[in-house]
Amino acid sequence: MGRQSISFTEPNDNWLKSQVGNNEYATKSELVNDLVRQARGQQIKVDWIAAKLEKAEKGGFTNQNKAEILAEFKAEING
Repeated sequence: MGRQSISFTEPNDNWLKSQVGNNEYATKSELVNDLVRQARGQQIKVDWIAAKLEKAEKGGFTNQNKAEILAEFKAEING
């Protein structure tokens, strides 16, 4: 496991401490790792949507605009 030293602004550090203090997480490192995992998961969704939009635009088989295509894919992802 990689070890890093990072600095937080005071409000962010206070929030991290409060999450650990509320027993949501055992350590700030555990919390930061969870936040990074969540961000990575969101990026996968964003990349998937971008690929679908690009494919749809290049395919030329739709009368929908970008906003309509995006709304359709978001609805598909969110169930």
